[in-house]
Amino acid sequence: MHIRKANINDLAEIMEIYKTAQEFMIDSGNPHQWGRTYPSRELIEEDIARGACHLICDNEMPHGVFALFEGQEPTYEYIENGCWANDDEYVTVHRIASDGKLHGIFNCAIRYCKSSYENIRIDTHESNIIMQDKIEKSGFERCGTIYVADGSARIAYQWCKK
Repeated sequence: MHIRKANINDLAEIMEIYKTAQEFMIDSGNPHQWGRTYPSRELIEEDIARGACHLICDNEMPHGVFALFEGQEPTYEYIENGCWANDDEYVTVHRIASDGKLHGIFNCAIRYCKSSYENIRIDTHESNIIMQDKIEKSGFERCGTIYVADGSARIAYQWCKK
């Protein structure tokens, strides 16, 4: 598998991957985090335009997608029931999804991020037990609770190389 930045020509395939991930989340007891409407096409177009949308491919076929943002994440400014491991510069991983056809999509994305950055933050919904397990097994520490733009809570994690 290899990772490349997405471009606008990948949009239809990306939306199909997210549709598959939405159904998987609903079927596995997490119907509220994404439902069938998140992420929107417009949000993915913004991710692509910002250079944040990455595809995980086998040969040239995309099987996974994630967004990687450098700089401050506004929803991470306030954290409760804990604290961040440090206040150093960090990147944020959002919207990891798989089409379900290849195993190891999450690990591939995280290895890529860890190879390029020393401080990574990520969050997930309390009902997303599968993602919590993957995040914790990949070495992230649970830091507390943050709130996304719609006011709903997320479990926040951080990984530091140091």
